[in-house]
Amino acid sequence: MDVSRTRALRGPNLWSRHTAIEAIVKCAEHERAMHQIAGFESRLRALFPAIGVLHAENTDTDISLAHVLQAAALALQAQAGCPVSFSRTAATPDAGIYQVIVEYSEEAVGRQAFEDAQALVKAAFEGSHFDADASIARLRELDEDERLGPSTGSIVDAAVARGIAYRRLTRGSLVQLGWGSKQRRIQAAELDSTSAVAESIAQDKDLTKRLLHAAGVPVPLGAPVATVDEAWAVAQKVGLPVVVKPQDGNQGKGVTVNITDRAQLDEAFRTAAEYGTVMVERFLPGHDFRLLVVGDQLVAAARRDPPQVLGDGERTVRDLVHLVNLDPRRGEGHATSLTKIRLDDIAVARLALQGLTPDSVPAKGQRVILRNNANLSTGGTATDVTDDVHPDVAARAVAAAQMVGLHICGVDMVAETVLRPLEEQGGGFVEVNAAPGLRMHLTPSYGKPRNVGQAMVDKLFAHGQDGRIPTVAVTGTNGKTTTARLIAHLFSAQGLRVGMTNTDGVYVNGHQIDSGDCSGPKSARNVLLHPEVDAAVFETARGGILREGLGFDRCSVAVVTNIGAGDHLGMNYINTVEDLAVLKRVIVQNVSPDGYAVLNAADPIVAAMASATTAKVIYFASDRHHPVMATHRAQGHRSVYIDGDGESIVAAEGSWRETIHLRDVPITQGGKIGFQVENVMAAVAAAWGVGLPWQTIRRGLSGFVNDSDNAPGRFNVMDFGGATVIADYGHNPDAMRALVQAVDAMPAKRRSVVISGAGDRRDEDIREQTAILGAAFDDVILYQDAAQRGRADGEVMALLREGLGEAARTQHVEEIRGEFIAIDTALDRLQPGDLCLVLVDQVEEALAHLARRCAEAPPAA
Repeated sequence: MDVSRTRALRGPNLWSRHTAIEAIVKCAEHERAMHQIAGFESRLRALFPAIGVLHAENTDTDISLAHVLQAAALALQAQAGCPVSFSRTAATPDAGIYQVIVEYSEEAVGRQAFEDAQALVKAAFEGSHFDADASIARLRELDEDERLGPSTGSIVDAAVARGIAYRRLTRGSLVQLGWGSKQRRIQAAELDSTSAVAESIAQDKDLTKRLLHAAGVPVPLGAPVATVDEAWAVAQKVGLPVVVKPQDGNQGKGVTVNITDRAQLDEAFRTAAEYGTVMVERFLPGHDFRLLVVGDQLVAAARRDPPQVLGDGERTVRDLVHLVNLDPRRGEGHATSLTKIRLDDIAVARLALQGLTPDSVPAKGQRVILRNNANLSTGGTATDVTDDVHPDVAARAVAAAQMVGLHICGVDMVAETVLRPLEEQGGGFVEVNAAPGLRMHLTPSYGKPRNVGQAMVDKLFAHGQDGRIPTVAVTGTNGKTTTARLIAHLFSAQGLRVGMTNTDGVYVNGHQIDSGDCSGPKSARNVLLHPEVDAAVFETARGGILREGLGFDRCSVAVVTNIGAGDHLGMNYINTVEDLAVLKRVIVQNVSPDGYAVLNAADPIVAAMASATTAKVIYFASDRHHPVMATHRAQGHRSVYIDGDGESIVAAEGSWRETIHLRDVPITQGGKIGFQVENVMAAVAAAWGVGLPWQTIRRGLSGFVNDSDNAPGRFNVMDFGGATVIADYGHNPDAMRALVQAVDAMPAKRRSVVISGAGDRRDEDIREQTAILGAAFDDVILYQDAAQRGRADGEVMALLREGLGEAARTQHVEEIRGEFIAIDTALDRLQPGDLCLVLVDQVEEALAHLARRCAEAPPAA
């Protein structure tokens, strides 16, 4: 079994909406039927009993080792606690070659599970050893390292529940919620609007205490100290017992409480000094409470108790700790609801204060404290007391957070109870925390869990907001780039800052920020990351979907211009037009439920995509009487078509109509350029789908000129001394047919065409292009593409010439090496009144060359 081309599909993809690992798996003939491998399944189940039922999607298909690999990779992740359920093995047209797809929740875990699954299958095949328990433990540990912590995870979960998109910006806890100009960012439980000043204040415990005291909030007296002697002086001044802690500490590190003599203070000072400047303050008796404030509300409260064990008169402290740590809720880090208790030097010192050692046997019922502080990170427990908090205590907690300037704040309070005001019981606030841990509220040891993540999301996004900007995805065989550019232009006409990706580059608010073919998911994600983008338009090519999936979870509108005879067939197991349609419809399957799929009703394969979406559909086609259009209109749904006299675009819904005259749409040349009319109809439908005003749509269409700036390489018309020169990037048979139809509508004495062919097309596709052109042009100049893409030298030129073998019109054929030499040769032959179609390869450079030559050409006599 050979595994190759392993990919991570990071967005909705050909197979599902799930993130997944996809690999090509080649099985030898004897590996294509598991039951024919003697003893294989019994050895497999002995090595990994949890693999479950093995089956193939097609009941007529034998279970190959590829199917076993699929099942193993999924089961290993499931056993490690990963929330995965989707997997599939698809046979390709090539015998013994399969595509294996397995969902992952964390990419690193998915990749490791895939590798371990290969090792398992190999071990079962060879009868060697595989340690499934070690693999599962390794995957579980990796998952804990990779996935979001409980605090950040709870916020993300709450955001997802509200339909808010998210993107993890680092391997840590920095997360973007929403898109573009509507995005917000969080880091753990800290908001992007929290100032660095407020965070700095919260870290300075002495300053915090002084500010709270100024606001009338009860706090313990104390001061920062530089020496042990100074610490003892402060302790005597405020009165014993005292607390010694780092001034800028967190998570209870270096904190010692209830110090009653000089020896204890000396040791506590040394412990705290390891973390920075030391602070001494009055010890408040009572319980440790954490009050969580979000905005101007107290949303949760918990009583925190230090790690402790209860003696039974038989077991040692060490044994009791071990027994407590067997609780499955306890783990090593923050991923579990509780942390294991550690018998370290701090615990030993705390035991000594109680006259105990780790090997002592406490009396039955004796409570043994193992830490001075009650932080969960040291093994403490939490009890929810949210419903018990006195209104005055809640108001004081909110005042404390606002005095410091924190939007999300964990206020630590020491008091006998939360049921009574602080002044009545001598309690006080001891510190405030920026980015407080949420674990104690999400999964308290005792009491009711609180969905505090929801409160934080509500603070970031007002009710009804989902942080999304209008997004339009455009795909198809031809017309994608022009349609995408036109939709972006319509957004701009509304005054929106537009992010656009296409095969020419990435553009934000009219400025190009990246170049090259940027029609893939990475470019789309970069646009959604940009804080100055109010709306986004993505040209979505097949390559990016195959390689990585979509760069977004869903879009507002999906546009499919056409499928026709397809393009790039025979690559990556996309061999037929039907295969291509299944791939292209991925954007249609991932439209928001309240969005629209804009589909070409005249293309039957595109029209059929309507069944693949839960969104509403806008059909477009020139012929309003087309059966699909007529039925759709009769049902009262939206459609866009050309009126009976061919002079206007009509948008219709029920009895309502809106008309746009084609004479006011320059890109169509008054409706003469048929494929541009289709592109405009698709763009109008998309703009309608996102709710742009009709006056904006009209204004935008009238201002979109089909030149090399607005739509480079998309039917750019130039004058060359009285001759017409057209530059286009058409590169498949359907594009040739559309161009011929457009050129036929333009007068010309003699017609010539300059063409090459891309080597990554099928032989028949390359031949068909020139067969189509040979019926429409007098002169054909062939040139060799700069990139032969796997073809031998001259092979593409030979195929192009073969296509001209039965040309009905072509009288002159010439082969030239070099795109620009071919262009110059064609231009030098032009006479006033002639027409030359140049099918460019290096779009930007070729357009610049043509523009220069046209500017230098003498005017027509």
